[in-house]
Amino acid sequence: MKNKTMYAVLGVLSLLGPMSGYDIKKFCDKSISYFWNENFGHLYPVLARLEADGLIERDTEAEDSRKKNYKITPKGVEVLKDWLTLPVEYQPERSELLLKLSFGTKMELEATLSMLEAARERNELKYKQLSSIHSYYLGNEEAKSKPQYPYWLVTLRYGINSLEASLKWFGETMEFLRSYESK
Repeated sequence: MKNKTMYAVLGVLSLLGPMSGYDIKKFCDKSISYFWNENFGHLYPVLARLEADGLIERDTEAEDSRKKNYKITPKGVEVLKDWLTLPVEYQPERSELLLKLSFGTKMELEATLSMLEAARERNELKYKQLSSIHSYYLGNEEAKSKPQYPYWLVTLRYGINSLEASLKWFGETMEFLRSYESK
């Protein structure tokens, strides 16, 4: 499976224009982090590789010369477009929570329930954050004028719907484990 970070970087630069590595990371943290995470340690080597391959280049019109701003090249646009038309590769989910639950007989019920409650609280917080962003976009005329607007909304809805399902699952699971243990 090919590393997809390069496509995330190309996509961000193609939508938003020239940005530094720091700004790309900040954008990812604020927008796509609920389904795609990047870290600085991985991002900067990818930027160097993309530049060496001629897919991005330094933006010479940057106001702050201390900052390395990058922009996508025409070759980079073509590589991104080619990747966007490929079928999505299957990626099995990795969940530490589910891994631990699969060995649940080695834990005390209270420890399991505590772990589930902490994870439920994190998902509830993320659900509230995504719902707030969704509401913001629905009422923001500037956002509505952007060509990527419907795509922002559908990715937000995916995250919101997934989190709604997980919150339901947490409730059912905790209730089931409590009732199962009492038998």
